[in-house]
Amino acid sequence: MHYQEAKAYAIKRLEEELSDQLYYHSVHHTLDVCNATEELALGENIAGESLILVCTAAAFHDIGFIHQYQEHEISSCRIAEASLPRFGFTQPQIEQINSIIMATRMPQNPQSHLEEIICDADLNYLGRKDFFKIADTLRKEWLAYGIVNTTDDWVNKQIQFLEQHHYFTKTAQEKRDFQKKKNLMKLKKLQ
Repeated sequence: MHYQEAKAYAIKRLEEELSDQLYYHSVHHTLDVCNATEELALGENIAGESLILVCTAAAFHDIGFIHQYQEHEISSCRIAEASLPRFGFTQPQIEQINSIIMATRMPQNPQSHLEEIICDADLNYLGRKDFFKIADTLRKEWLAYGIVNTTDDWVNKQIQFLEQHHYFTKTAQEKRDFQKKKNLMKLKKLQ
């Protein structure tokens, strides 16, 4: 398996093919999720093939946005199936990568430890100090795609989302829960 080459392929496609209205689901988000996935996986004592599979899933998890906004995870899996064999991944490995990618679909419902890791990595920013900077890119994207019509609508959706969200891994809970609660309190002051 040639993870670095597969990741470089995914990043290049994202840079060249993503809509410029994807303010949040940009190449920066994918790189952020790749970094968070590796950090969480190591914190959860994941190594070897499992580490490569979850990191590859992170690199490909949002590549489907180059084709469609809704149900982009399905497109991400199709792109992974078509491209990963050339990087030395076997069919069973690709199937596992696709399961990990599909775990990022909302609402999250991970069925394995690797799926829990990518779910926590995908929403890692909820419990970080740069939450509002990153969340503003999501607000702009949702306004552009008509998912929300006003900033007030966006704030309400964010509050509801953060209240319902929970991290799955012990590492994410320890690293992100406290700041996530602080971010939620600040959001509530915007109502």
